[in-house]
Amino acid sequence: MTSRRHFLTILFASCFAFISWLNFAPAANALGGKLPPINQPAPEFTLPTNSGEGKLSLSDYRGQWVVLYFYPKDFTPGCTIEARRFQQDLPKYLEKNAQVIGVSADDVNSHTEFCDSQGLKFPLLADTTGAVSKAYGSWMSFVSVRHTFIIDPQGILRETFVKVNPAIHSQEVLARLEELQQATS
Repeated sequence: MTSRRHFLTILFASCFAFISWLNFAPAANALGGKLPPINQPAPEFTLPTNSGEGKLSLSDYRGQWVVLYFYPKDFTPGCTIEARRFQQDLPKYLEKNAQVIGVSADDVNSHTEFCDSQGLKFPLLADTTGAVSKAYGSWMSFVSVRHTFIIDPQGILRETFVKVNPAIHSQEVLARLEELQQATS
């Protein structure tokens, strides 16, 4: 019984230390890598998508705000909740001249099935090699890390979100988008 208690104590302490480390990681180096700098051009990309012409580029959205969110995997509980919330708020984003775009390492077929099953009306991009996720500091081993970026109509990165809570994240992003838009008008 003592060795089990000792093991659980060590396990608990290790978990606590790891969580503390995550909470105090510097913003420029979040879990997933080095984040691109705020108020600088956002990393350009072109990726396959489940909608439209088959590929989308960040430059396709010049003149619009972009909410670019990275997530680990289609059909998982947290990712499903996050996608549903963005879909629920999509009309509010569109009213603000903002496009929501999701990115994960899943392929186009998975994204198509995910969008169909959840009624998603915004594009999901297939970053199967992780190259774009890496450019945004949102890649860990073989999945994208849950990060979100707000990019202005000129392609400048204006906000970064790490440690995202999928259930309330869309509302947080919407509120920050509104603040950014008011500051630039």
